[in-house]
Amino acid sequence: MIVDNDLLSMQHARIISENALEAQKILATFTQEKLDVIVNAIADATEKHLHSLAVMSHEETDSGNCPDKLKKNQFVCGQVREQLNSMRCVGIIAEDPLAHTMEIGVPVGVIVALCPVTSPVSTTIFKTLLAVKSANAILFSPHPGAVQCISQVLDIMIKAAEASGLPEGCISYLKPVSKSGTKELMSHPATALVMITGVAGMINAAKASGKPVIWGGTGNGPAFIERSANIEQAVADIIASKTFDNGIAPSAEQSIVADACIADKVRQVLREKGAYFMSDSESRKLAALFFSADGKRRKGLLGLSAQELAKRADFSLAKDTKLLIAERKYVSASDPYSRELLAPVLALYVEDDWLHACEKCIELLLHERNAHTLVIHSGDQEIIKQFALKKPVARLLVNTPASLGGMGITTNLFPSMILGCGSTGHGITSENVSPMNLIYKRTVGCGVRQMDQPLEEEINRTRNSPDFSTEVNAESSDKADILQHILTEAIKALSAPADR
Repeated sequence: MIVDNDLLSMQHARIISENALEAQKILATFTQEKLDVIVNAIADATEKHLHSLAVMSHEETDSGNCPDKLKKNQFVCGQVREQLNSMRCVGIIAEDPLAHTMEIGVPVGVIVALCPVTSPVSTTIFKTLLAVKSANAILFSPHPGAVQCISQVLDIMIKAAEASGLPEGCISYLKPVSKSGTKELMSHPATALVMITGVAGMINAAKASGKPVIWGGTGNGPAFIERSANIEQAVADIIASKTFDNGIAPSAEQSIVADACIADKVRQVLREKGAYFMSDSESRKLAALFFSADGKRRKGLLGLSAQELAKRADFSLAKDTKLLIAERKYVSASDPYSRELLAPVLALYVEDDWLHACEKCIELLLHERNAHTLVIHSGDQEIIKQFALKKPVARLLVNTPASLGGMGITTNLFPSMILGCGSTGHGITSENVSPMNLIYKRTVGCGVRQMDQPLEEEINRTRNSPDFSTEVNAESSDKADILQHILTEAIKALSAPADR
């Protein structure tokens, strides 16, 4: 019998969407305390399988490495879970008794989620915890290159969640997976929000659905080593970051921009810490692995180690080599090293001073898909401030490994597996995505004053008050100052709570 997987996928998308819509109506009535019980049950159940899931995802995707995938899984079930436990996302989330205002968190409804092949398990866990924490239903379209590991972790979480009281249908996933089914999920009337991480090929379809989109991708983020930096620490941070899971973390550096006066020292320390500077011939061979002659990306190169990449490019490395470097002068559309390489490979640019480095960083940020993260290693607070003010980027990290700092492991940013890419224009937020991005706030304001008193009368009353007369010098001839003070005091009086 001939089976049309596209039609089956589309039909299943409709079924799980309709089920999720009804289930979420029940979930929306849950208190934050009840939701937290389910969140912790999901994390507890998943923790028992983190190692096997890391192995499974590595074997299925053939990218990154097991130890770092395990660290990401532990990060989500540990640090992220701890952060979530301290938050209130639904019900009354803020009150100001003096201002007589209140904020109520309301879930958006049904969320459709796509996860990347680079971090399939940790991102799936993360999105599920965020959705349940904020009383939303969530439907996944597993990445075609990670269907098995995503399905496995979802089955574990669904079982634990429903055993703890989650309404059936609040967490589900598409099967079989197809582009048609995924588009049906995103455009279904039940869907309130689309959340995509790393699946750039589905962005246009998500935007065409007419739904709000949270987009977390990667980019061409550089790391600038400024002359006042601690060079030893900066290089150690960059190597640790770019070799983490073999360079596929969303905020990992894609290039280094070095101040000219310290460039030789930077090269020396890079070599000492395990970096290999490729010759022109070697860099061309490596580039040919990543891109075909027409510039299209080749598949199967994500997250391979430096040793494996050199082997495939037919040149040899010392056993302790961790990172490959290609020295470049210009950012160019024809230069493969100006593009994003999700592997332990970096381009190195040298600029005369921080102003020229600033321009180079902007070129790199805007060159390919508008990167969302920039790193600066510097001890000069003014230069750091200028970078923060002028760079077209969602987050600036200072003196920290980019892949770890962007996720919130080595910084106090919200611990997240979704780094918003608002700077690209594709998503509705540039933040480290949290459950607060999955709710809207209903605001409550109580009446505190009457508006039947004429403004002129209020000004006169304020002008004649004892407080005003003591503050304004009666002998002052500066009428403009007096008028300004009258207006200021009148506004204060109108803003103060009335006697009730």
